[in-house]
Amino acid sequence: MTEIVRRLALDHAHPLDVDTMLTYEWLVTNGLGGYASGTVAGVATRRFHGLLIAALPAPLGRIVMLNHLAEQLRLPDGRLIELGGSEYAEGEPYLPGAAHLAEFRLELGLPVWRYEAEGFEIEKRVILPHGQNTVHVTYRLLAGPGPARLELRPSVQFRAHEGRVDQPIAEPYVVTAIGSRYEIVGPPELPPLRMTIHGAPGVVELDGGFTYEARYRIEDERGYDARGPLWSPGVFVVDLTPPTPLSGAERGDDGATLIASAEPWQTIVALTPDEAAEAERRRRTLLLRAAPEAARTGPAAELVLAADQFIVAPAGRAEDVARARASGDAVHTVIAGYHWFTDWGRDTMISLEGLTLATGRHAEAGSILRMFGRHVRDGLIPNMFPEGENEGLYHTADATLWFFHALDRYLRATDDRMTLQLLLPTLREIVEQQVRGTWFGIGVDPADGLLRQGEAGYQLTWMDAKVDDWVVTPRRGKAVEINALWYNALALLAGWLREEGDEAAARSLDERGARARKSFNRRFWYAEGGYLYDVVDGEQGDDPACRPNQLFAISLPHPILDQERWAPVLRVVQDRLLTPVGLRSLAPGHPEYKSRYFGDLRARDAAYHQGTAWGWLAGPFVDAYLKVYPEDLAGARRALAGFDEHLGQACLGTLSEIFDAEAPYTPRGCVAQAWSAAEVLRCYLKTETTPASTP
Repeated sequence: MTEIVRRLALDHAHPLDVDTMLTYEWLVTNGLGGYASGTVAGVATRRFHGLLIAALPAPLGRIVMLNHLAEQLRLPDGRLIELGGSEYAEGEPYLPGAAHLAEFRLELGLPVWRYEAEGFEIEKRVILPHGQNTVHVTYRLLAGPGPARLELRPSVQFRAHEGRVDQPIAEPYVVTAIGSRYEIVGPPELPPLRMTIHGAPGVVELDGGFTYEARYRIEDERGYDARGPLWSPGVFVVDLTPPTPLSGAERGDDGATLIASAEPWQTIVALTPDEAAEAERRRRTLLLRAAPEAARTGPAAELVLAADQFIVAPAGRAEDVARARASGDAVHTVIAGYHWFTDWGRDTMISLEGLTLATGRHAEAGSILRMFGRHVRDGLIPNMFPEGENEGLYHTADATLWFFHALDRYLRATDDRMTLQLLLPTLREIVEQQVRGTWFGIGVDPADGLLRQGEAGYQLTWMDAKVDDWVVTPRRGKAVEINALWYNALALLAGWLREEGDEAAARSLDERGARARKSFNRRFWYAEGGYLYDVVDGEQGDDPACRPNQLFAISLPHPILDQERWAPVLRVVQDRLLTPVGLRSLAPGHPEYKSRYFGDLRARDAAYHQGTAWGWLAGPFVDAYLKVYPEDLAGARRALAGFDEHLGQACLGTLSEIFDAEAPYTPRGCVAQAWSAAEVLRCYLKTETTPASTP
């Protein structure tokens, strides 16, 4: 199988400026929701950057355990060379290591740095063993005129990963040592941070603690607290030796690995760093082998590996685990985005096909659907599970309807009749509740059979920006995509009931769907614009804003829009909303249109769905395009044109959440977003026009 490697282009004759260097980020996850992340330059620019953000049981959630690791190479003559970078509260970021960074690459999605200085060549790798809150940072001396000494200074501030960085460290952290094992003890509710060095000989120089103030420049730009203390217990000092001609080894000795973990010691030492690295490489190789042949090379293969970042076994939800185990099942869910999202119902259902079915991970897909099915309340699946909590929040009108779509995609891939039969009573209950009416004003209007939604103070559709009491795009009334999803759900459930022999119930749903479809085509056509209203019967009447939501009236498996109107709607969307990296959320020319997403929280949320381009919307565009032009795979593929380049921007090897609405389409929001990766991967495969190379 072809090796999957992405290299960051570095030109030392014309080095990147500081601001550009700090835009490149990396991300490694552990299958629990925990992660390690940072800039390629080694500067923590976000509160979420760190080498170990552990996913701990509720009510703790994700906790920053190891914030930063300063790296210095001490030469035989005593000189010190900085390898990484840091940013202090005052002044510009300190990036001496950037001058020595000869290469940065991702191997199978895992980050590798190579530094060159004074004839020495140092390699650094970061791995999180799957299913553990543990990080391995491994250093090897690849070449050099002799031995060199590596000095590593860890810094910590134990806190929730989305918590304030400006809080003082309430009580001194305590360091205990047992032989070569060290524990940093913080608040009593948290496990200690356990640290050790494996491999090359070394010592630890505890210096009584050193506190400094760090600045997180992106948090500053985003209007959040951006300065806070970091504390270091001392320095890990290890000696590295170069490879010898007699060994024939390409590397030196086994190098040195700093291990940091929130796990018990018996878990930490169960695998050596080499064993853990080999296990992770093997796991990732198997992910590629399980994927379709067309997804084993190139950008699609990178997205298969990126998809793995979002599929997790939720570490903190003990009740879900207990219920699943009792029935012989497993528990999986989808992290909507890194760094700050948890698992969201809408994002999970939209992402399910691309993350799991397009990658051959059918078992995880089934467990995700069954887990969410157990959480249905009053005809709704959860909108989200808040950080560190077991119970979901249900303020969503569309996530439940996407549940039907995700199940349909799963059944087409697996024909898993047992899961269908398990969920059918829940699906029938959902439709009955929606017809009667449920929370947040969600219910069918008996006058026309269309689904309406809305309650003051709530944002119930995917355009869900809210600042304090200001709902930016409330869309109360009958939203276009909600009714497209409603019709699709009715048609799907009717088909499943018919397959299970309940013809009478299926006919009743057919009749309900036919009435909704007739009303939709009568009410939603905006003749003056030649496209669909975004909302009808809204607070201000019918809303003619040109938005991408109308595409779902065409793109879903059971399109609600009359076919003769598909082409004109698609043409308007293509002309006014399509960008190289997804669709604008609002067409230029509208009074509320915003071309850039930047500033403090209020300014950003004012632009979030008012022009900002969303990568995941490339998916429904491709689906709608192929409904209108079913033979034009190349034309549909052009809608994905910007994503190949974007894999080498921002967080390398994955796809951002959003982009500015106009060139240069600067990536914004979450650096890695589940539905962006899922929908682009799905459409890469759907628009494949040439046979894949044999692995």
